Amino acid sequence: MTPSDQAPASGTDVLSVIQSQLENALLGGPLRYTLTEVADLCGLEPARVRRLWEALGLTVDPDPDVVMFTDGDVEALRALSSIIASGAIDERLEVPAARSIGQSMSRLTEWQLTLLNTHVFTRLAAAYEEAATPPQEEEIRELVDHIIRRTTDLAENLQGHIWRRHLVATTSRSAARPHDAGELHELVVGFADMVGYTRLTRQIDAAALSELLDYFESEVSDVIARHNGWVIKTVGDEVMFAAERPVDAARIALDLQDSFAAQKDYPDLRIGLAWGQALPRFGDLFGSVVNIAARLTGAARPGTVLVDENLADALSGSDEFRFQIVRTLRLRDFHHSRLYVLRRPRNTDDEASG
Repeated sequence: MTPSDQAPASGTDVLSVIQSQLENALLGGPLRYTLTEVADLCGLEPARVRRLWEALGLTVDPDPDVVMFTDGDVEALRALSSIIASGAIDERLEVPAARSIGQSMSRLTEWQLTLLNTHVFTRLAAAYEEAATPPQEEEIRELVDHIIRRTTDLAENLQGHIWRRHLVATTSRSAARPHDAGELHELVVGFADMVGYTRLTRQIDAAALSELLDYFESEVSDVIARHNGWVIKTVGDEVMFAAERPVDAARIALDLQDSFAAQKDYPDLRIGLAWGQALPRFGDLFGSVVNIAARLTGAARPGTVLVDENLADALSGSDEFRFQIVRTLRLRDFHHSRLYVLRRPRNTDDEASG
């Protein structure tokens, strides 16, 4: 049957066509290999392929005879295997490294696919309006393939360059230099979260919630980057960040509070900062300083920044900040540390806040 003989695609058919065309265009062709075949092509044991693939966040069918891999998958696994074999990644750390890559890519593609689908459907809707008759399946496939290939080429070029820029920026921080791998580093760790976020989600519609989250993510990213910090991760209404210099972390926290205080309809932030030894590992941070910062955030009053004694001592010589000791607050498992509210100097402080 020729394309002109095909029946016009319904809404459900269009979704199916787009999905299949996405797979062909993005995955290097159709599914054609089993787990065992991929392992042979890559020179790896099937069990190792399974561990790496699942660590990347991708599903492996329990039946080893099910066809589930493409030529593109083979090339990706070969590349990962070559990187490990070169010594760039310790074989003992290959699974955590793969997991870190998978989690990062999953988050990136969540919003990219939303944009791509919107773009595809917008173009299809225009094609429907311009055509004398609804586009046939083959026409839809050709249009989707054209859009995807053009868009993904641009996205890959952009991602490749931004990845290089972030690699340069990250290696400039002592916490991420290769020779420091596996060692503790002196850092300020901070958390900022929106007060009453769960309650708020029940009161506003999806559009307003999306606008709030867009503002939160963009504002915290801008402020953190402006003061030489970096985002560790964002989870819904909370961001975790770090900075090497105490003064940078303090500026981040106060600027974030100022930014949200200026937004009438947005919730207050509460922020906790702690300075101490942290273990960088695959883009995340671990150690007691992380736990302290998280608990300080949970204990902070709306619109305030709560810091530990180490950070307050480090900033005590600066006239850029002032501190108010919190006498009645105690954190579980951290009874011997004094806690302080970080504020701006009185002449620039908002007197209404006390």
